Amino acid sequence: MKRRGAIVIRDSPPNIPLSRYLNEGDVVLLLTPGVVPNPITATSTGNEPTSSSSDPFEPFGRGLAKHHPWIHHVPYLPRNGITNTHMVHIRLAKTVVFVISGPPSHGQLSQVELAETARAICEHRPQVIVACCNIRDLGLLESAFPTIIQLPDYSTGELEAAADFLFQEPRVQEPRRSLTGPNVQNLILSPKAWPVEVWDGRDLTGIEELWSQCLPKKFHLSGYLFRSLLVRDGYAMHYIVREPGTPEVLGFCATYTTYANGGDDERLIGSVAAVLVRPSYRQRGIGLSLHNHALNQLKKPRGVCRLQLGSTFPRLLYGIPVDSPAEDWFRRRNWPIHPQSGEPGSGQEACDWFLQFEDWPATSFMPSGLTFRPCEFNEFDMVLDIVAKESKRKDNAGWYDQYAKLGGTMDIQDIVLGLEGNRIVATALTYVKRRGSAVADDLPWTATISDDVGGVTCICIADDNPNMANRRDTIMIRLLDSCIRLLSGYGMKSMFIDAIKGGDDGFQSMGFQKWARYREVWRDI
Repeated sequence: MKRRGAIVIRDSPPNIPLSRYLNEGDVVLLLTPGVVPNPITATSTGNEPTSSSSDPFEPFGRGLAKHHPWIHHVPYLPRNGITNTHMVHIRLAKTVVFVISGPPSHGQLSQVELAETARAICEHRPQVIVACCNIRDLGLLESAFPTIIQLPDYSTGELEAAADFLFQEPRVQEPRRSLTGPNVQNLILSPKAWPVEVWDGRDLTGIEELWSQCLPKKFHLSGYLFRSLLVRDGYAMHYIVREPGTPEVLGFCATYTTYANGGDDERLIGSVAAVLVRPSYRQRGIGLSLHNHALNQLKKPRGVCRLQLGSTFPRLLYGIPVDSPAEDWFRRRNWPIHPQSGEPGSGQEACDWFLQFEDWPATSFMPSGLTFRPCEFNEFDMVLDIVAKESKRKDNAGWYDQYAKLGGTMDIQDIVLGLEGNRIVATALTYVKRRGSAVADDLPWTATISDDVGGVTCICIADDNPNMANRRDTIMIRLLDSCIRLLSGYGMKSMFIDAIKGGDDGFQSMGFQKWARYREVWRDI
């Protein structure tokens, strides 16, 4: 059977071939994304290109219908999501084949999230995911769906071959005899303790490759940027596990020790920023060896009061990506990941948000008695006092240091203030990578998205009195509006805000899209 580029990523419990459980008259629902067709699409033979303006997934539907005539092909629009119409079709179907074309464009819903919605509606019905790209680029978790097929693209030839593959029994190949004995790396080995080394700054290419293997494409970093985040003299310490007898890096753990709130607060936070293991070497004890060694080292300095997953500043990942298989792994290591509990540090969601300025609603209303403008040099010490107080009250680790590093520089004017009369009631840090902002050195993602993306971080609203608490939403909107105006003046066309807890409906109503979701996990010691 010609499979072309189809790869079975997962099929447990087995749903392939579909012919095993489909009877005459059983409906197969094919859900495909509404995408712009390629100007030139390959024919089924792959020899002659043909111009086409039709749905690029029609050949897939026709290919499935050759094996089972009862195919209902219903497109979905990534911008609109799964509608009531789709819900009706799903409930009439025996099984659902859900196609994902690729990662979301800005302003679109994630097709992976839409697949999760469809799966919830499917209930007991089998669902087959057909991803027309590398699933690592989607952040798609193998454990999230029982059956996942990966195609290199959605060309006609690949789709027709995939249709055949879904209905035909896979050919079982006889294993070849090895002339050199078994491949030891493919044996199932019991977990063991591995020797852990301190990373000495070399082998960056291997570690960067490991990072890219383990994380979705949007988190990939250039070598220079990656090194700048890892090499922090005095408070960064990273560890590696190598293949015995070789220089090959099999696992990597990044850790930082930073001040909790700065100022007069000398408490320290130990951060396990990342634990990465080469996929083919997992479940052998490498991750556990790195994890345990890192925790033992982080507990040693005097003053460490908390251990956390993820990092504050410099930022690799704020926490565990939501729905990552790592959640269960860390939970088994006694990390408090219980989002439903509502307890701080137990897995509450924090989000990075992205906004294109053209999607920002026009705002003309100015709250009575409030003004918003850039910080002046003589106000900087007052800003630090407010940030120190609010950071301690709200447990915003690392914020004080981000503001403090601007002292004595022109970047003080990148701080946006909200004032009630002469009293500062709100602050926000803006940054633009190409302007050499010191804040941008600790927050890499604007630089990876685009050169015209500015950042806003450490938004601080002094809402400790009822008057301010009741006006918090209004203050936030006006503060963000002032940040947009400032960043627009630097030529920025969009904005990135990191690690926001709560307020999803409000941000979405203002045109923001979620860029990443994390679990905030820590434990005091």
